[in-house]
Amino acid sequence: QWKRMSKVLKSAGHALVPIEDNLIDAIWMDRPSRPCKPLMVLGLSYTGISWKDKITALRIKMAERKAVWFLVTALDEVAWLFNLRGSDVEYNPVCFAYAIIGINTIRLFIDGERMADPAVREHLSLDSAQDVEFCIQLLPYESILTVLKSVCETLSPQEKVWLSDKASYALTQAIPKDHRYLTPYTPICIAKAVKNASEVEGMRRAHIKDAVALCELFNWLEKEVSKGNVTEILVADKAEEFRSQQENFVDLSFATISSTGPNGAIIHYKPTPETNRTLSMNEIYLLDSGAQYKDGTTDVTRTVHFGTPSTYEKECFTYVLKGHIAVSAAIFPNGTKGHLLDSFARSALWDQGLDYLHGTGHGVGAFLNVHEGPCGISYKTFADEPLEAGMIVSDEPGYYEDGSFGIRIENVVLVVPAKTKYNFSNRGSLTFEPLTLVPIQTKMIHTHLLTPKECNWVNDYHKKCREVIGTELELQGRHEALQWLIRETEPISKTH
Repeated sequence: QWKRMSKVLKSAGHALVPIEDNLIDAIWMDRPSRPCKPLMVLGLSYTGISWKDKITALRIKMAERKAVWFLVTALDEVAWLFNLRGSDVEYNPVCFAYAIIGINTIRLFIDGERMADPAVREHLSLDSAQDVEFCIQLLPYESILTVLKSVCETLSPQEKVWLSDKASYALTQAIPKDHRYLTPYTPICIAKAVKNASEVEGMRRAHIKDAVALCELFNWLEKEVSKGNVTEILVADKAEEFRSQQENFVDLSFATISSTGPNGAIIHYKPTPETNRTLSMNEIYLLDSGAQYKDGTTDVTRTVHFGTPSTYEKECFTYVLKGHIAVSAAIFPNGTKGHLLDSFARSALWDQGLDYLHGTGHGVGAFLNVHEGPCGISYKTFADEPLEAGMIVSDEPGYYEDGSFGIRIENVVLVVPAKTKYNFSNRGSLTFEPLTLVPIQTKMIHTHLLTPKECNWVNDYHKKCREVIGTELELQGRHEALQWLIRETEPISKTH
């Protein structure tokens, strides 16, 4: 941002001047102190890899690039690297911290009494004899700049400090230009994006629990909406209530987008007392919501109608569904970047002269940020990293008509190897497996617009929802929601 702004201002005869003190701090007299909440330790059953092994893997990457220091600035990268989670930032299970990793030293910059927690101290081996290369030196959060500068003073001519090109201007400038090694995506960012078997298993569990909560919610809505007293805010609260009943629920993963009628056309809408509409039997309702569970992060959108949708609403919904299926069922070569799949999601809409003005998908963290790099599915960026097996992204095409309605269908999907008849250049192929298992409302579908293959996709998807989520609803004794699920997953046919 600094670089971009500086360049533009320079061409207009202006200069950006860096200053040590934040000018806003000077006038913000009642500023609350920076959050410093307790930490959560994640064991191997959740992370699959110990923090020591992650540090070792990072040091191998550093050696390959001839970097003697690695500066970790992104909060989710610090959390992932040390297998710690926090709650300093709303909806994101991270804590305020930096780290500097050397060839045989580790400095962690973090504040607060939270580091006195015995579980944290044991997890990081702070009080036990340790191989020198895994000894963690704890330092105050605010001392990062001073320590980084002193580290840089000891560098010999060829030595490099590796950091993200998204790091702050202050930290980047603290490293002399000749010693700076900047990359758009760090090796931690890339390793974090490729989920291991334990993380994938955790994400599956989280999505099963999430689907149970949403089956309960939609079953409740079906009975309540006709009474005329269900508002957007009430649904958002109810969704959180059902999710919080699930094991290992921690928080929501973002502010719930609960929108009916014209509010659905506002892509990042959040209901407020002033905008809070009542759900009705003659408007489309869009719910985009998600949660943080100790075993994974969810993000799901469903668009439903509680009465009889118009022919046009069904038509638009079906084009969006066709786009969703086109991405979900896509088979593509290893090494493909996500942005190349973006037009798959739009093709059915484009055929009719329709479109939507947001990306089709984003990376999703494993009990981390619901939006993460370096992968995604969007026409807006060509700097994304290639998709590879183990990455998790969202598939969420939509269509929005201002002042009328919004439609979006979103699943979180896992990149998996695909079996193909041939194997050109021996490079292998990939496809997606949906982790989200929540029924897609079939009364919104114009089945005659679907191909037989798309019909089969919907039926196979609903069969899996019924089997996997039905079993869990049965286990949890949620019989009414189970009956709702069975009704909503009835097979469709072309003549339906």
